[in-house]
Amino acid sequence: MKRVIIIGTTGSGKSTLAKKLAKKLNCPHIQLDSLFWKPNWQEASDEELFSKLEKAVAQDSWVLDGNYTRTNFISWPKADTVIWINLPLWLTFYQNFTRSFRRALTQEELWVGTGNKESFKKMFSRDSILIWLFKSYGPQLKANQEKMKDPKFSHIKFYRLRSRREINEFIKDIKE
Repeated sequence: MKRVIIIGTTGSGKSTLAKKLAKKLNCPHIQLDSLFWKPNWQEASDEELFSKLEKAVAQDSWVLDGNYTRTNFISWPKADTVIWINLPLWLTFYQNFTRSFRRALTQEELWVGTGNKESFKKMFSRDSILIWLFKSYGPQLKANQEKMKDPKFSHIKFYRLRSRREINEFIKDIKE
């Protein structure tokens, strides 16, 4: 387990697990969101995103978190492990809601150097991450199930974690 991708719906705990796993494996943590988002919620072009990601995954080992399907052609062929956090929708909604509420309240910067912060206005808008969760949960479930069966990813060891308990046991069982 040297080149790991962590996938899952928004708010499932990808970044939290990625940070813990990267620390345990003593390797860099790559967060796709931090490669994608620029200051003032501006989005990186595909060219910028692809270039940043290619540099990041050129290293011998890493833990990457994120669900940018258009980047799969860069990271998935290099990965040896994919961890899918597949929590129930109700739990993911709860985690998303509490995270968004806390971030809006504390005004913490989401990705270093961007100045991007969550707000209560955005939390309850049409662009809400909570609405995105409901729109994307089913399609991501289907897409991830298909990826696990896809012969072009046969070189990858897949783990599907379906509860907080399974996630905690997984991280505990990883040898440093």
